[in-house]
Amino acid sequence: MTDQQPDPIATVRQLLAEAKASIQSAEQILDDASGTPGKRINIAAQARKAGSVSVDGDSRIIEGLFDGQHMVGPDGKQYSVPANYASKSKLVEGDKLKLTITSDGAFIYKQIGPIDRLRIVGKLVRDEQTDEFQVVANGVPYRVLLASITYFKGETGDDVVVLLPQGQQAHWAAVENIIKHIPGQEAAEAVTVDQPHEVLPPVDGEVATPETQDKIDEI
Repeated sequence: MTDQQPDPIATVRQLLAEAKASIQSAEQILDDASGTPGKRINIAAQARKAGSVSVDGDSRIIEGLFDGQHMVGPDGKQYSVPANYASKSKLVEGDKLKLTITSDGAFIYKQIGPIDRLRIVGKLVRDEQTDEFQVVANGVPYRVLLASITYFKGETGDDVVVLLPQGQQAHWAAVENIIKHIPGQEAAEAVTVDQPHEVLPPVDGEVATPETQDKIDEI
């Protein structure tokens, strides 16, 4: 009687389950150690509850939530948000946006539901694997828009003032300002300040198509 060989698919599934559990445990330990408050934002789930789709004449209106790069609608679709508009408006992950798609295909965004903000100072670094800029604050890395870093002429080692959703964990941070690093001087300490409902006046923007790019640059 031969020994029954283990099912390789079942073995892989078990290994994946164990790996996921280990990752979740590691993330929890990191969150607890860094003192990052709240739960992670589930943008898709929140967009299904808070979003809407309607028609106004020849225009289609979609309300959804900003996920750091895109607007997520109640249908789960991602709608492109021009990086320079998101950067200038300092959109924070979880902000509610209204997108108007006109009859000629133009995308017009408006911030209609800013969430409470948390201001924090972190350090600008580059991810070794992706070569993308990140801001590390209290041991937690946050993704940031390249447009924001470029606008402030940020460099690795600079101190960055960013905005995060208050009471929730985020993957993305909105860059508010950059403090240039001067060799020989001590870096700024990481601090956090609650900023409930602190937002800039809403800025309307259109998608960065060749026809509308000039309009966005004028905002």
